[in-house]
This record gives sequence, structure tokens and C-alpha cells, in this order.
Amino acid sequence: MDIEDSRPSAAEDATIKDAATKDAGWRGSRDLWLKAALSALMEGGVDAVKIQPLASQLNLSRTSFYWFFENRTSLLAALLDHWDGKNTTALVKASEAYAETPAEGMLNVIHCFLEQEAFDPKLEFAVRGWALQSDEVMSRVNSTDELRLAALVRLLQRQGFEEAEADARARTVYLTQIGYISMQVREPMQERMARVPAYVRIFCGEAATGSELARFRSRLGLEAT
Repeated sequence: MDIEDSRPSAAEDATIKDAATKDAGWRGSRDLWLKAALSALMEGGVDAVKIQPLASQLNLSRTSFYWFFENRTSLLAALLDHWDGKNTTALVKASEAYAETPAEGMLNVIHCFLEQEAFDPKLEFAVRGWALQSDEVMSRVNSTDELRLAALVRLLQRQGFEEAEADARARTVYLTQIGYISMQVREPMQERMARVPAYVRIFCGEAATGSELARFRSRLGLEAT
């Protein structure tokens, strides 16, 4: 068994329990370990997510890891849950947000993709790269893609599109964004924003009004044009 996926020995377990009664802070926290693992995943891929390097980075003992996670496999599962909980939740919420018009609904979705506090493109890229190495992760990604597409389809259906057209438009929206991420497009914000009105027309078949675009820019902290 890989040492990265094995629990500490009985003696190490005893050390953990003894130390825990003396100093609750010595082992860090689950969130601390998870944040370090997320950083490693995004910077170096899944192969960089190793217990001992993370422990060294955090200046914690390797055994303290097992206070929060059963093994490396459980840590990797937590990373996938975090990705899904962050990015998928953000997209579904944006798709379900109030919108009076198809254009406003589409601007909600575009805003989600541009606001990294909501949808993290770097994390998305890292997980999709990981999926190329794991059939299990690829299956999770594929299932998640279907959930996200379904949310976009529902948005378009609420705005009056028939199911087949809503599905095609949803795929146009989603695959465009995943293409941006997968190709690691480095597009200046000013250039991206200049394309937004055309994207809205293509995605939902109608133009956004000036006031809709002004509100959209304001949500991103940008000045009106």
C-alpha cells in the first residue's frame, strides 16, 4: 500500500490522541489542510497533493493529517466535493437568479463565470486535468456537466424556449466557457467585456438593454461605458 494512503501506526495514533489533549492547535484544522491541498492541486496537479509535502508546507506533523482525513483518498474526495460545491453551486444559483428577460438571465450566468469568488476557473481547469488521469474523476466531471447544463436549460425554458432549442443554446453557453478555461485564454477584461453584448445575443437570441449592461458592469465593479 502507498504510504500516502495509509493510516499511521498504533503508536502514532496514540501520539496523536495524547497530543490532542495537550494542545488542540498543534494539528491545524481540516480547512487548513484542505486549502493547502487545493493550492497544490491548482499549482501542480493531483500528483502534487501528497500528505508529507503538505505537512511540511504547513509546518505540521504528518500524523496530524489523520485527525481530519482517513487517508489521501478521503482528502482527494474532499477536493472534488469542494470543486463541485463551489463551481456547480455558483452556476446553478446564477441560472436560477431572478431575470425579467432572457438577456438578463444570460448576464447573470456570464457574471458568475467572470466573478472568481463565485466560479473559480483555475480550480475548474485543475479538476478537468485530473479527470484525464482518472476514469472515476472523469465520471464525476461528466455527471456534474450534465447537472450544470440542466440548470442552463431550465433557465432558457423559463424564458420561453422549447426544450430542444434551450438544450442547444445551453450547450453553446457552457461549452464556450469551458473552452475558455480549457484553452487557458488570457483575455483582458476590457476585451472580454466588449464581447459580452454579442455573446448575449448569440446565447439567448436577444440583445441586452443599456440598463441591463450597466447593472452587469456595476456588479463586477466596472464603470459604465
